[in-house]
Amino acid sequence: MPFPETLAPISRALTERKYEEPTPVQLAVLEAKAEGRDMVVSAQTGSGKTVAYGLAIATTLLGDKLRFENEADPLALIVAPTRELALQVERELAWLYAYTGARILSCVGGMDPNRERRRLHDGAHIIVGTPGRLRDHLERGALKINDLKAVVLDEADEMLDLGFREDLEFILEATPKERQTLMFSATMPKPIALLAKKYQRDALRIEAKGSERAHADIEYRAMRVAPNEVEHAVVNVLRFVESQSAIVFCNTRDHVRHLHATLSERGFSAVNLSGELSQAERNHALQALRDGRARVCVATDVAARGIDLPNLNLVIHADLPNDAETLQHRSGRTGRAGRKGVSVLLVPLSRRRKAEQMLATAKVSPVWSGPPLAEDIRKLDQQRMLQDPILTAVNSEEDLEMARSVLANRQPEEIAAALVRIYRSRLPAAEDVFDPGPGDNRGGPRSEFREAKPLRRKEGGDTGPRDFTWFKLDIGRKNNADPKWLLPMICRRGHVTKPDIGAIRINENETRFEIANHAVEKFATAMLIADKDDVAISRLDGAAPAPKSERKRSFERGDGFKSKPREEATAYEDRKPHDADVKPRYEGKKSFTDKPKFKPKFEGGKPKFAGKPKEGGFKVKKAPWDKKK
Repeated sequence: MPFPETLAPISRALTERKYEEPTPVQLAVLEAKAEGRDMVVSAQTGSGKTVAYGLAIATTLLGDKLRFENEADPLALIVAPTRELALQVERELAWLYAYTGARILSCVGGMDPNRERRRLHDGAHIIVGTPGRLRDHLERGALKINDLKAVVLDEADEMLDLGFREDLEFILEATPKERQTLMFSATMPKPIALLAKKYQRDALRIEAKGSERAHADIEYRAMRVAPNEVEHAVVNVLRFVESQSAIVFCNTRDHVRHLHATLSERGFSAVNLSGELSQAERNHALQALRDGRARVCVATDVAARGIDLPNLNLVIHADLPNDAETLQHRSGRTGRAGRKGVSVLLVPLSRRRKAEQMLATAKVSPVWSGPPLAEDIRKLDQQRMLQDPILTAVNSEEDLEMARSVLANRQPEEIAAALVRIYRSRLPAAEDVFDPGPGDNRGGPRSEFREAKPLRRKEGGDTGPRDFTWFKLDIGRKNNADPKWLLPMICRRGHVTKPDIGAIRINENETRFEIANHAVEKFATAMLIADKDDVAISRLDGAAPAPKSERKRSFERGDGFKSKPREEATAYEDRKPHDADVKPRYEGKKSFTDKPKFKPKFEGGKPKFAGKPKEGGFKVKKAPWDKKK
């Protein structure tokens, strides 16, 4: 469906930009019933909402005119949650209103406020800014909004989440009552509805078609990873999925710094974005991504708001999002304007249930798999090399002449091997990662990613079928071995989960533990990989543990740890007193655990000692004032 008829300068800009068909949200705001009205619009990130509200307010701002007059005060105010999104909106509206003579100005944090005030004094038709900076200009009198005709809140839900409610209410209270107010939000929580009810008049509720199914142009993949191999999995995903640019999301600034350093060391051209960077550093990083000088951006959620890269086809969630809305906002960086994209969630074994619940809430059905293996990446490298420009480019006469010279002195196999080395030298090395697997299928139908409960070994020592295999650690009670830290270490080293571990028996100099047979091969393979722990693990093929009667401590897993049995009391004759004075006090006693000498008896409901303390017992000291003079 072509774009509905709109103002001639706007139609010209859309045609030159090759906008042939409107998106659902753009089509909805251009309907006749929406003209000039307040609107509350639900639209996912990447659905073309910036162009949508640019079209919606065009008639309100221009009326029957084709160009803006030299106005001194602004006619429209666009409020965005972050600097990046505000600057992106400024760029989008600049080409959309290119033939209307509109002056568009951005006012965002991190920029020189004095320079912005001078530009505001010169006049502008459309102001795009962040809530804090716009409020600052309003309070200082630099921003005049007496002639304002339209206000747009872009990503209103995000602005409320970031704590801008007070600033937004201040701005809306300061604007003229007779204005067109548009609220665009990916979700529509209760605070948005209350805000719309308070500051809008008879608002038209628009829910863009397709918003029920989040990002139809995005392919979701969920990859099982071992907890200590998340960064290696990021490396392999970047190598496996062919994309000109990618974003890797982390939950904290520290993880952003660490992962950025890791990728840079591996040979990736990477930049990082977090709240601690200055605006100049952020602009430099984004420009490097747009120019192609950098391929990977490692960022936090807030820092990546509003990023729109032209060739972004891959989003990696190194840390799982906190909720389904964050998942959609992150993934919305790709799959924009009809382009295809891939969103990869790296799911450690301990976070699988949270990931499944979050994906179900977001109504997303991902493809579950393990991380890309190094062998798969090497096979892809062979295929990609044959399509590389180094082989497909047109050869000049000078190139052919040099090639004949090389062939005259080297064998074809040597030349081909040299070419392979040159090609590989440009690529970061793939990492050896382990696929934890979906678990076995014992116990009936279930989710692919859900492990079954472990099979318990039958009672009675070694009789009956065994479902576990014994392994040994070279540490014991002498090394303060304790299941609280042994269990996580075994899971990390062997890429297994707690249900895969059976009994743990800690002896003086060693610790023996069981691994379920369905995970033995995986565990043995993982042990071959070097680890920073200086704990040796070896397999005890056919070795039976000591009987229970000979064990002093036993930690049986299953229903929980059983506390260690108390040592039985030893008769006095079997013990040696520390000095001769101790012996008389214990003569005739059966053990050290005898009851005290004085047994209380009860008369009339009150306890009373049978006798007075004898010599050597306790004494009650009197206070000085109780002593007889």
